[in-house]
Order: sequence, then C-alpha cells, then structure tokens
Amino acid sequence: MLVVAVNGSPNQNGNTSFLLQQAMEECARQGADTEFIFCREVLKDQKIPFCVDCSSPCSGKCYKNKEVTKAYDLISGADALILGSPVYFGTVSAQLKAFFDKTRALRAEKKLLNVVGGAITSGASRFGGQETAIRAMQDIMLVHGMIIVGDGYLEDDCGHLGVAAQKPSREDQNAIQRSRIIGKRIYEVAKATGKLRKR
Repeated sequence: MLVVAVNGSPNQNGNTSFLLQQAMEECARQGADTEFIFCREVLKDQKIPFCVDCSSPCSGKCYKNKEVTKAYDLISGADALILGSPVYFGTVSAQLKAFFDKTRALRAEKKLLNVVGGAITSGASRFGGQETAIRAMQDIMLVHGMIIVGDGYLEDDCGHLGVAAQKPSREDQNAIQRSRIIGKRIYEVAKATGKLRKR
C-alpha cells in the first residue's frame, strides 16, 4: 500500500509538515509505504505555476517532462493521499490550489477515483479558518471521486472533518494525536477499499 502526503505549505519544515509527518509515521507503522510531495518544489520549473486553461480538454502539455509530472505519476499510483495546508484567508495555500488545479487531465482519466483521502491544516489561532481550509481540500478530493476519511470511533477520533491545529503545531497535543489517528484511519480505509481502485 502506498500513502502519499501532499504538503501545500510554502514552508517545507513548518507546522503543516510536522503534522503530516505524524500521520505518515503512523501509516508506516501500520505497514504502508509512504512518500512526500512538497508542492512549492514540484511547481518550481513551471513557466506559469497556476492553471490558465491552456487546453480543453486538458492535455497536460504545460507540465509534460517537468517535476510535477513525477508527482502526478506518484499520486496516480497511490492508495491514499493526505493533503496538508496552512490556512490562508480561510482556505488553502496558493501552492496546494495550483498543484491540484493542474490535475485536470488526471481527473479526466479518473486516476484518483476511489483513492482514500484525508486533510490536515494549521492556523495561527484556535478558530482561524481551519475547518473551511479542510473543506476546500475535501472539495478537491470529491471532484476527483476520492473517498474521504473524517471522524471515527470514540477512541479513533481524528476530528469531525480532519485535523485542525493551532500553530505552533509541535505544542498542539490534540492535533498531534489526531494526526496520528488520521494516519491510522487512512490506512484502515485504504486497506478495506483496495478492490475499488482499478489499476
């Protein structure tokens, strides 16, 4: 099983990265192979880093033979994705949005259909737009036909919608615990739904 973390933060080693690491360590402990994608890095060699609808239907010509191609190949073979983003004006970062806006060709080919997904976010204050940022990530996943993991059993509660942290995330024990739980839940649901993913 392959679980990929997609880090939409512009800061490679910040709050979002720390929480994604907690979740991925749990996925690995359960038995999954894990990989990380740092959106800012894979978009660096794009002439235009955001989608301008240059072809319709999307041919993916803007990213062919670029770093983002490798990232899209990786997520196309994943059983699960964990998306992470800091809260920017109540929603996701520009980097995460740009990364997924360019996945129109993947969507047309149903590459992420029935891939399991979860969301992690961190805001500057306790009520700093975390849930709306999580919902934005869930909307992205729903458009791809992914299976979204949210709340679980009482002892495995990753949050109603996902992990909502307050920075500094290293001091948010609730978010650390829930990041580990979402990793476990992602693994369990991906294992149970493997037959749905036609590869």
